[in-house]
Amino acid sequence: MQAKQESTYFSASSRGILIAAVIVLLWFLLLFYLLGGYTIRWYSPLTYFFVLAQTHLYTGLFITAHDAMHGVVSPNKKINKLTGQLTALLFAYNSYNRLYPKHHEHHRFAATDKDPDYHPSQNFLIWYFSFLKQYVTWWQIVAMAVTYNLLKLVFPQENVILFWIVPSILATFQLFYFGTYLPHRGTHQPEDRYKSGSQSKNHVWAFLSCYFFGYHREHHHSPATPWWLLWRHKK
Repeated sequence: MQAKQESTYFSASSRGILIAAVIVLLWFLLLFYLLGGYTIRWYSPLTYFFVLAQTHLYTGLFITAHDAMHGVVSPNKKINKLTGQLTALLFAYNSYNRLYPKHHEHHRFAATDKDPDYHPSQNFLIWYFSFLKQYVTWWQIVAMAVTYNLLKLVFPQENVILFWIVPSILATFQLFYFGTYLPHRGTHQPEDRYKSGSQSKNHVWAFLSCYFFGYHREHHHSPATPWWLLWRHKK
């Protein structure tokens, strides 16, 4: 029975690298098309759909890096870490090595003064900027600025701003709101080790909102479950 469970786990884990590759490829292909091949029409709903689609794929990059921090993208440790480093880097030059210890502190000390993702004020904006302060560094800002100036030499400036910069900013709101603020706001009992709420069961909305991470208590309960299997834990 145990051998069968282990076989099922590694079979599921081996699919993680394929799913990660699909997210990276879709992000790159859509971005390349939007930067150079798409004429912005401000009156067209398609323009705003593409902004949201690219935002969702940016969020997917971060979620993939997050899964790598839990070792569930690939059973091969080197491939798992390289995937995490790549996807974190593609998301506005985030450092996987910087994210890794902070995220595990979040799991160990959820919603306490030792949790780097938490702010006791419960105020959305204060908490959001505190959240950014934990992870955004000056070298990221410099790297983004240099990349922006290089990209606009090749692609239209409006496209670079609308489809490269704006989605990366919106994705931070998406990740923070659905993956941190909603689950961990409010008062939690000391005996509640996870100190997390959870979205109501709706798999379509859970995926669209934040790759099932609205099922946040379920993630804290089973951090070794990859995002694409997290819905199975929702009762």
